[in-house]
Amino acid sequence: MPKRRQLRGFDLKQIADVECLIGVDEAGRGALAGPVAAGAVLVTREFLDSNWVAINARRINDSKQLTPADRDALWLDFEALMAEQQIHAHYGMADVAEIEHLNILGATKLAMRRALEGIYPPSAFEQKREPDLFASDEELASFTPQVSARILVDGLRLKHFPYPHIGVVHGDARSLCIAMASIIAKVSRDREMERLDREFPDYGFAGHKGYGTEEHREAILRVGRCRYHRATFLRKLMAQRIDPAQEDFFSADGPDSTS
Repeated sequence: MPKRRQLRGFDLKQIADVECLIGVDEAGRGALAGPVAAGAVLVTREFLDSNWVAINARRINDSKQLTPADRDALWLDFEALMAEQQIHAHYGMADVAEIEHLNILGATKLAMRRALEGIYPPSAFEQKREPDLFASDEELASFTPQVSARILVDGLRLKHFPYPHIGVVHGDARSLCIAMASIIAKVSRDREMERLDREFPDYGFAGHKGYGTEEHREAILRVGRCRYHRATFLRKLMAQRIDPAQEDFFSADGPDSTS
């Protein structure tokens, strides 16, 4: 009960002068393999006061604190809430090539932008001047007012990000909508890692989800990396190779998944 009140109470304060909140969080930033994912969840004051929140919000927490079964059950609940238009939610990802090109921070911001774009484009938050009495019919028809929303992003405020937002440190443990977004991000990424596990079963992606567990590191040293591994994240690990002559063995092609 205290946890539920804390999360909901934080959001009620943040939504006091706007029509809705959008929580944003990421998953997979520290993994050795796979994409980085982000979730975005829009909630209204009506939703925060709803029976669903009163009954079920106690189940919501930072996604890392929940079991896979808990997260999957909440995902189904979120789908039902979306169908009833009680919330809006979306996720976005940045793949390994984008992580290597942009670095992990840049790729995380890209994934967050893609998640937010599934709810509102950046232009919806631009300040617009309302047409005056002498505006043409075309100008009146094309005018769209600025969205009355506040975006809460887990962590520090992001520089050079196209959406106006507030950074909330440990937001997934403080805000209900950020915690919901963390679940969206985590489940969507976990499902992608399970798909990659079927393509490259040697690494155990379905179990550790690409993070640097002992099992995962041993598999990389044993069979080499595959194209879903983040090369810049593996430099120290690859330096442990005993025989430099095995250069081809540690190629980006990885093991033959058809064998």
